[in-house]
Amino acid sequence: MERKEFLRSLGAGAAFALTFPCLHGCSSDDPPGNLVEQPTGVDFTVDLTTNEAANLANNGGFILKNLVVIAKNLEGNFIAATQVCSHESYDQVRFVDQSGGIFYCDVHGSRFAQDGTPLNQIGGTSAKPIKIYNTELNGDILRIFE
Repeated sequence: MERKEFLRSLGAGAAFALTFPCLHGCSSDDPPGNLVEQPTGVDFTVDLTTNEAANLANNGGFILKNLVVIAKNLEGNFIAATQVCSHESYDQVRFVDQSGGIFYCDVHGSRFAQDGTPLNQIGGTSAKPIKIYNTELNGDILRIFE
């Protein structure tokens, strides 16, 4: 191999070695959010008089705390579900005002009823339900627990 040919092949290989990881890692196709594990031992409270809970004053509002989505559904009842999607464990489940109020993960479009039941298929397979937590209101203190 001649020197020019060697340098040319080294240059192309080095350029590929340097740019390939960025092409994969810097892609804008990466889903939002983080891959996380389902929370366990959930048992905490939210003081509804605090700024943290301001979004729960209105029907359809929600907050995120401890990987749990706490929502005031469209009927005015408090409900809580895991923030971790059953499809691929991204922490992107939110409460949205669609179809009477559902839990929705925007990473791959998973939709869940208020009882956690999947409402659609992802990639041709049936989705698994998401975890729903108990809620208990005592004055202005909302308890979320398993």
